[in-house]
Amino acid sequence: MESVKLNNGVCMPMEGFGVFQVPEDTCEQVVRDAIAAGYRLIDTAYSYQNEKAVGNAIRSCGVPREELFITTKAYIQQMGYEKTKEAFAESLDNLGLSYLDLYLVHMPFGDYYGAWRAMEELYEAGKIRAIGVCNFLPDQLLDLCYNVRIVPQINQIERHPHYQRAEELALMQELGVQPQAWAPFAEGLKGMFTEPVLLEIAEKYGKTPAQVILRWNVQQGVIVIPKSVHKERMEENLAIWDFALDEEDMEKIASLDQGCPSMLDTRKISEVKRVYDYLNNPVLTSL
Repeated sequence: MESVKLNNGVCMPMEGFGVFQVPEDTCEQVVRDAIAAGYRLIDTAYSYQNEKAVGNAIRSCGVPREELFITTKAYIQQMGYEKTKEAFAESLDNLGLSYLDLYLVHMPFGDYYGAWRAMEELYEAGKIRAIGVCNFLPDQLLDLCYNVRIVPQINQIERHPHYQRAEELALMQELGVQPQAWAPFAEGLKGMFTEPVLLEIAEKYGKTPAQVILRWNVQQGVIVIPKSVHKERMEENLAIWDFALDEEDMEKIASLDQGCPSMLDTRKISEVKRVYDYLNNPVLTSL
């Protein structure tokens, strides 16, 4: 497993385990299985409603806390200076932890500037090792970076072969913000796992299309957080560090870019309405 050094010097694993859509009643065992498989970065969020299960798994997994990298996120309704301070305390209590490795603004909506001030203070108080954002488009990220004391360490975005976002990655590199890919497989939408190019490359290396996708991301310096509730898939997704895609492979995958998201488009009114209502009605996408 390789790590990357964030702009504040904190080292973060390049591959982790996401728990989006993992139900509370099964999440504890799933996270224990993931940690046993070798994952050390665990990514959850308040809106996933499984922070308590993740915390139980952390305490019972047998791996020292300092060897784990735990991420959670504050949702739209938790934005604002005071609200985010309260949200952080609630998430920390849910997880049963004394600090977080990474705390993120989950959506670029609401008073995220007030939230950021709260997160800067929590970071400076040693309660969070790194702070960042999710789903910020280039103009939003640039504006934030121009107006805050502490530039985000992370921008977690939808990123997969159908939505490659090369210009955005270039901007993040310029700003010193580390990209992290959620939904690296786009939930298998639009025939992701049956793309002939990915099948061909996978056969070449004796790997699966999923492993090729993850390797493609990390070779471009993008952290990945795949999710699976199946032990064999967890292990498969980790087995990407023993091969490398050549330049020809990377060019072939570049040809798959459709230039539009499969999961989340915060420029669409229907999507903005959906994410604002997500805590009441967890619809995955309106695209």
